[in-house]
Amino acid sequence: MDASDPIVLVVAGHVTPDDVPRLRAELAGRLYGAGPGEAVVCEVAGLRRPNLAAVDVLAALRLDARRQGRPLRLRGVGRELWLLLDLAGLAGMAGTAEREDVAGEG
Repeated sequence: MDASDPIVLVVAGHVTPDDVPRLRAELAGRLYGAGPGEAVVCEVAGLRRPNLAAVDVLAALRLDARRQGRPLRLRGVGRELWLLLDLAGLAGMAGTAEREDVAGEG
């Protein structure tokens, strides 16, 4: 993998606290030896019933990516997840375009 290639991680389904270590380990495996580069893209469109465990895992993944010199960007943020991220003070994880899309949903 080229250092400029984004790493895409899919977070889907119903996330529970038990999923946090597994997803962090998956990201760590993908980042191993990759060094700094493009953002880690976290695809979250497949999340069902976003909850605080989902917010927790996204915050942890963001921290892990930053420690490896890569920002974390979310793709496919739905209204419920965006509201939870906003409540937790992490709405900046979703880009401006995502916020505009969500604002138009309801």
